[in-house]
Amino acid sequence: MSETVTGLVGFARALRHSGMAVGPNRVQSFLSAVEQVGVEEREGVYWAGRLTLCSEPDDVARYDAAFETWFSAEPMQVEQPGKPVSRPAKIAALTAETSDGEGEGESDDPLAAAASDAEVLRNRDVTELSAAERDHLRRMLAVLRPEPPTRPALRREPGKRGALSPRATLRAMLRSGGEPVRLPRQHRSRRARRVVLLIDVSGSMSPYSDALLRFAHVVVRRAPASTEVFTLGTRMTRVTRQLRQRDPESALQAASRAVPDFSGGTRLGDTLRVFLDRWGQRGVARGSVVVLFSDGWERGDTTDLAEQMRRLRRLARGVIWANPHAGHDGYQPVQSGIVAALPHVDRMVAGHSLRSLEDIWSWVRRLSQPGEQLPGVPVGFA
Repeated sequence: MSETVTGLVGFARALRHSGMAVGPNRVQSFLSAVEQVGVEEREGVYWAGRLTLCSEPDDVARYDAAFETWFSAEPMQVEQPGKPVSRPAKIAALTAETSDGEGEGESDDPLAAAASDAEVLRNRDVTELSAAERDHLRRMLAVLRPEPPTRPALRREPGKRGALSPRATLRAMLRSGGEPVRLPRQHRSRRARRVVLLIDVSGSMSPYSDALLRFAHVVVRRAPASTEVFTLGTRMTRVTRQLRQRDPESALQAASRAVPDFSGGTRLGDTLRVFLDRWGQRGVARGSVVVLFSDGWERGDTTDLAEQMRRLRRLARGVIWANPHAGHDGYQPVQSGIVAALPHVDRMVAGHSLRSLEDIWSWVRRLSQPGEQLPGVPVGFA
């Protein structure tokens, strides 16, 4: 039963990541409703979640996609009033089938088994996945909805809370004959914080390149005006425009055609210099959160890499280094590139699984806030 509850809570967490207002009270109502209808019938679980977790009509499409992702082995036909809503491709079950047609490791609780499979896959290293699991992971990446980071703007806007607005108060008093009938308030508006993703596509990073570019595609699609993506290898290539396409497969094909140095060597110092001279110094990196995906194997001069990382750190709001190998037990940052860059990085994190990518995005949002004391953020592995 505990595994079932874990799967249901994970499903609610996925809905919250997609942008739905799924708070603790709604999750508790969902668990109570599932307890009443039972977990044996998919349709009962579907309607229990839809009635308790959806708060507005726009949530239905997100809920349907997430439900199929977590719990469905076959597409579920549910009659919808009004105009039908298009849905993304469904995720097939991970359980392999034997020659007799029976799934290996078949559980008495299919809902718990499906949720458990998805949760395990979120923590698996990308390089350890089978072909079916990689396809499953791609579909899980496609339904991610990372919330774009924001920052306080200089302008203020009217609101129910905040400081008193002197001008609006005077205007209101003039309309009411000098009496302060109402006290208008104002607060700082918020603007998008720019995020720059630098993805190492050299030979040593090739097992992770597909997942990282798919993650970058999701981020670009969520905030196309405030996200920039570049690939690093022996050359620097901007692939933001290619990743703005709606379909992930078309976007990745366009990006692969634009990048001439896939699975080549690694010259992080040279490519970072080109990025900073051509893009970063002119404004792309200024005040932004920069995430560098690389394993740190540098063929060039590490002194040059350290200098470019120092330049980047002076321009950026925060710098995160995502190293896929940092998620493995016993990893030590001994690569020459890592050693040179480490003093100029705010956070060193893992980047080997879907869970680690979600953790990276939580750090992006955290470092976007002006109240965060960046020099005090410890360098570690998350």
